[in-house]
Amino acid sequence: MLAIAQYFSVSEYLLAKENGLTQAPFAGQILRIPSERGNAYTVREGDTKALLCGSEENYVRKNGTDIFYIGMRVRI
Repeated sequence: MLAIAQYFSVSEYLLAKENGLTQAPFAGQILRIPSERGNAYTVREGDTKALLCGSEENYVRKNGTDIFYIGMRVRI
């Protein structure tokens, strides 16, 4: 599921939530790609949720998760 989410620049959480997934999608399954507002960005060393989105609350709202790590694609 990570590869699908990265391809469409959406979080895995939002992709799973939009499609009611509790496990990886199967080959041929039709998925809805959630529309998100904001620009995709890859987290780098020194970045913080507040730095990228103005506050931690905005980060969670835009990305649908509070997970944050270097290399992660997020919406800003």
